[in-house]
Formats: sequence, C-alpha cells, structure tokens
Amino acid sequence: MKSLIIAILVCILISGCAELKNTGKAIGETTKEVTTEIGHATRDTTKAIGHASRDAVQSVKEDLSKKD
Repeated sequence: MKSLIIAILVCILISGCAELKNTGKAIGETTKEVTTEIGHATRDTTKAIGHASRDAVQSVKEDLSKKD
C-alpha cells in the first residue's frame, strides 16, 4: 500500500514538472519573439531618424551653397 502511494505521488510530481517545463518553454519563446520585434522596430526607427537627419543636413548645405 505504501509503495502504491509513493508511485502515485511520483507520477503526479513528474507530470507537474512536465507542465512547468512546457510553461517555461512557452514563456521563453514568447519573450524571444517580443524582444525580436522590439529590436526590429528600434532598428527601423533609428534608421529612419538617421536618414531624415542626413536629408536635413544635405538640404541645409544646398541652401547655404545657393546663397553664395
């Protein structure tokens, strides 16, 4: 009887560990996807700001050279 109870408890613990492992894997994958999206959005925003700054500087240079 005692060994049956121990076997049942072991089965419950093993299935509980498997559930925790699956939950952790799902959280990890979701975190990876979210951070990748944030990184891509940051890269795109930085690139757009850089291009706009470059265009503004070129425009100012052209305006200054026209005045001469």
